[in-house]
Amino acid sequence: MLSTTMSEESSVRVSVLGVPDSAGAYCVGVEQAPAALRSVGLIEALAAAGADVHDAGDLTMQHWKPDRVRPFVQNLRDETEALQELAAKASTLLDEGSRLLVLGGSCMVAVGLCAAIARRDERPRLIYVDRHLDLNTPQSTNEGSLSWMGMAHALGVEGAAWELTEAAGPAPLLTPADLVYLGVDETQATVWEREQVQALSISVVSQADVVADPAGAARQARSLLSAGPFVVHVDVDVLDFIDAPLAENVNGRNSGPTIEQLGRVLSELGQHRDCWAVSVGQLVPAHAAADPDSLRRFADTLALAIAGKPSIDEESRRPPAR
Repeated sequence: MLSTTMSEESSVRVSVLGVPDSAGAYCVGVEQAPAALRSVGLIEALAAAGADVHDAGDLTMQHWKPDRVRPFVQNLRDETEALQELAAKASTLLDEGSRLLVLGGSCMVAVGLCAAIARRDERPRLIYVDRHLDLNTPQSTNEGSLSWMGMAHALGVEGAAWELTEAAGPAPLLTPADLVYLGVDETQATVWEREQVQALSISVVSQADVVADPAGAARQARSLLSAGPFVVHVDVDVLDFIDAPLAENVNGRNSGPTIEQLGRVLSELGQHRDCWAVSVGQLVPAHAAADPDSLRRFADTLALAIAGKPSIDEESRRPPAR
């Protein structure tokens, strides 16, 4: 049986895999995130945090384009292929006692990561750190963006596109007990999504809880998840866009956690040995040009969490060694 937290005496092996894919997003931009995070020193930050880093490179580049044939489920074929490619590659990089960091791309990377867990004959469990529920289907919304539908497809919700729900193997990929939301602003959810949360009894830890007590909210989310290995997905639109203008969705102004608060969430989760992987989605480097330091701050925060280290804020409050 593994211990609850990562050993501070041993270095953690971290594999980094890029998924430069915007096919399931709202438009182009998020496919540039893997390169941008590397360019601000993510790999170096991981090494500095004590990780044994292996950069596994990038998967196939996929770009969003207007899908006028199936406008309510845009670029379904491209996104299905991207999911299958991610599941196949990530399953070879996952290993007990190590970490996988997946750099998206759209939030569909979370589904692909869960599919990779299933390929290892493990039960996928997911803590979904997001402002939104992503429980829509092609029939419940006219947006057509699969990044707003990922969890509906992972859970096999009625109205989901069968091509995607079955792309990773026997559906559903997730059961409601294996999904916990963290950081949700339910005012941003559709009526359909709120109905699904209630009908399926899915656990939700709110945005307000994360802002008030980041580490406590993370512990609560972990306690609500079924026991066993789990993965964490971070949609950067969970962040306050004024603190960190990184997200594709720019509606999160003056609400949500700061990068520092998100760091405490991820550090709390990342210190668990049962945390096998973390994925990141919906980051648009062009938006970060408004505050170039925000991208580096995010990369540094992410590196500490993946390496199983305390957040930057916690480090700053520690007394100096004597």
